Amino acid sequence: MSVAKKQYKRVTVKSLVEMKSNGEKISMLTAYDYTMAKIVDGAGIDVILVGDSASNVMAGHETTLPITLDQMIYHASSVVRAIDRALVVVDLPFGTYQSDPKEALRSAIRIMKESGGHAVKVEGGKEIKESIRRILNAGIPVMGHLGLTPQSIYKFGTYTVRAKEEEEAQQLKEDAKMLEKAGCFAIVLEKVPATLAKEVAASLTIPVIGIGAGNGVDGQVLVTHDMLGMTHEFNPRFLRRYLNMYEEMTNAFKQYSADVKSVDFPNESEQY
Repeated sequence: MSVAKKQYKRVTVKSLVEMKSNGEKISMLTAYDYTMAKIVDGAGIDVILVGDSASNVMAGHETTLPITLDQMIYHASSVVRAIDRALVVVDLPFGTYQSDPKEALRSAIRIMKESGGHAVKVEGGKEIKESIRRILNAGIPVMGHLGLTPQSIYKFGTYTVRAKEEEEAQQLKEDAKMLEKAGCFAIVLEKVPATLAKEVAASLTIPVIGIGAGNGVDGQVLVTHDMLGMTHEFNPRFLRRYLNMYEEMTNAFKQYSADVKSVDFPNESEQY
């Protein structure tokens, strides 16, 4: 007999752990502005990630590295104002937490105080353990991120699948356990083999949310602009496009331009 899923009026970090224990998958998407966040939240998505992918999607940078803490706070505060239900997780940007645990805490506090976000996300394992502990000790929820970590792109040199070899896979499993033990409420696994991701998810009590990590994890995350088809140059295997907004928007803009030039817009009913 199927069990009715619990309805959450407001998703919290505790909600996500409950969802995992109840076998309910977690939906997660990105948002960087008020209007998009309003739509995503209204659709019932559980978690909204204010990702440093804003560096690529909103600002046109090649990597996530250039975006600043001030810019992340701006995007996050715009998103938070739109939210009624979703948990809002905000990426700590590159350079704000890796080397100095005290700076990591200051960065996380600024995000929480100035944006109103509900949690922060950091990339990495044992090498940032002290930064994670410092943030958690201040009462700030932390989501981890393992596998392909885009802030380390110049170390890896490629966006290819991570942890295919046994040594790296073992390190990922150890890092995942460490993040859980440290107190992280969830972990994102990006571009790792599906069998490894499933094993990691089964070994943890906290939820594992995948992107390019197969369907054996506890939830999925995509970049909203990618899944809506607003971007069209990016075509990884894990991306399912639910709309072709690039084509739809291009056609709408062309039609608008044609209507303006032909004096079809505005017509009599569209003026005062």
